[in-house]
Amino acid sequence: MIIIGEKINGSIPSVGKAIAARDADWIRNLARIQAEAGADYLDVCASVEESREVETLKWLIDLVQEVTDVPICIDSPSPRSCVAAMPFCKKPGIINSVSLEGDKIDVVFPQIAGTGWGCVALLCDGKGIPRTAERRLEVFEATLKRAEEFQISADRLYIDPLAVALATDQGALTTFAEVTKAVRQRKPDIHITSGLSNISFGLPVRKAINQAFLVLAIQAGMDSAILDPTNRDMVGLIYAAEALVGLDEDCMEYISAYRDDRFGPVKEK
Repeated sequence: MIIIGEKINGSIPSVGKAIAARDADWIRNLARIQAEAGADYLDVCASVEESREVETLKWLIDLVQEVTDVPICIDSPSPRSCVAAMPFCKKPGIINSVSLEGDKIDVVFPQIAGTGWGCVALLCDGKGIPRTAERRLEVFEATLKRAEEFQISADRLYIDPLAVALATDQGALTTFAEVTKAVRQRKPDIHITSGLSNISFGLPVRKAINQAFLVLAIQAGMDSAILDPTNRDMVGLIYAAEALVGLDEDCMEYISAYRDDRFGPVKEK
């Protein structure tokens, strides 16, 4: 499982406050604890008005790179901000994200062509999130075609099938799983990712829904997630689910992660 650490995001109230106050130590600590918890990438989202976004992204990325060499996932609804922030990163990371909405692909794909950068691609277009699996797969095929035009290989794409709120769509998980399985069959080397919180919006005890979704999404073929790597319960579920679906030979990764104190009750030193 490719874990994209979610904690450096200005839409989180405590992080937004730290960004406004330019609390560098707070940001460095968020980067450090996620890196130590095993994050493969660190998502960096300024969540400020676009006029200040690139400058804020630079400040955040510089702080992250002071304490870890974990690559950056540049996160912004503005493709231009994402592209402008790429030179601040010491190594290739991930752009989060593009879709068929507007000119996002036309802005981002030419910039990452011929590089080691990956890109999250949401399966939506100018009409919003398609309700059916069939329509989302049509968006996927169109996105894949554009990637091939720029010779961006499948293993650099992180397809997000889009999880909608279960409270308003009882087929949220089944649609997500159907799309995930079809994408995985179509392009075995592609990555499939998702955040976990949208599906539980509007329901009580949201973490229970999020945890169940994570396990079932892994079973369907998801191999990446944007989550809190310091959440030991969630990390434990990842290792357990991968062992159960046959992705962990002889459960060695599960055992090794437990021995390294990656999940479960905190062991006394």
